[in-house]
Amino acid sequence: MQSQFKKTLLISALALMGSVAGVAHAEEAAPAAAEPVDTLAFNAGVISEYRYRGISQSRLLPAVQGGADFTSKDGWYLGTWFSSIDWIKDNGTIAKVKGVKGPVELDLYGGYRGELATDLTYDVGYLRYEYAGNTLAKISGFANANTDEVYGALTYKIFTAKYSYSLGDLFGTVNSKGSGYTDLSLNFDLGDGLSFVPHLGHQTVAGKGNSVYSYTDYSLTLGKDFGNGFSASAALIGTDAKTGSYVAPSGKSLSKSDFVAGVKYTF
Repeated sequence: MQSQFKKTLLISALALMGSVAGVAHAEEAAPAAAEPVDTLAFNAGVISEYRYRGISQSRLLPAVQGGADFTSKDGWYLGTWFSSIDWIKDNGTIAKVKGVKGPVELDLYGGYRGELATDLTYDVGYLRYEYAGNTLAKISGFANANTDEVYGALTYKIFTAKYSYSLGDLFGTVNSKGSGYTDLSLNFDLGDGLSFVPHLGHQTVAGKGNSVYSYTDYSLTLGKDFGNGFSASAALIGTDAKTGSYVAPSGKSLSKSDFVAGVKYTF
């Protein structure tokens, strides 16, 4: 699962920027503010475990990740992001169905960010979780893993509230159209490139008999921006998912509390 929006993992880092003030003569005019520009950025990283909305997507093992983002000066953006995963194949192993595959999650997203008032911004968009060539539907009781969501977010100073709504089945759960995820977070700038992000989320899985997969997740993430594109994060992540609802082939819980760390390079 991604994302997000993705995905993620469930892991965040707040980029900090400084300003340098020069001494100007009284008769000199202040420099004009820089005009917004279009930007294109790439990122690549590794993480000790890929968690998305609190659930391990990589069987509690490390994952390789990367992506690209284009942002226009007018507020529009497009992006893509990928991660190695294990959960689709693992469901086949648990169900004892051969040929179940889907080793990569590829997220495709786009949207618009704007300002409603001073310190109050919004973000609306669409996110496609693409599990290219996945055969999850070979397992009785499962649908294709590919998932489409729309989302909207409001940010006031350090507080962000976001809601995501599934347009079809959610990550292969049959008849789960209309599932929703509520995401609340705070972003604290601690100075010296450090950030602290507490998060609380709730995943509701719609559909008859699917409520067993609904749960609340939380995370506490410490991020560090080292400059020159390098950053790192460390997070404590957990959920209250029902016992047995998210498990690996070994029987280990994929929703138990765990410590997750990662590094990323943006260029």
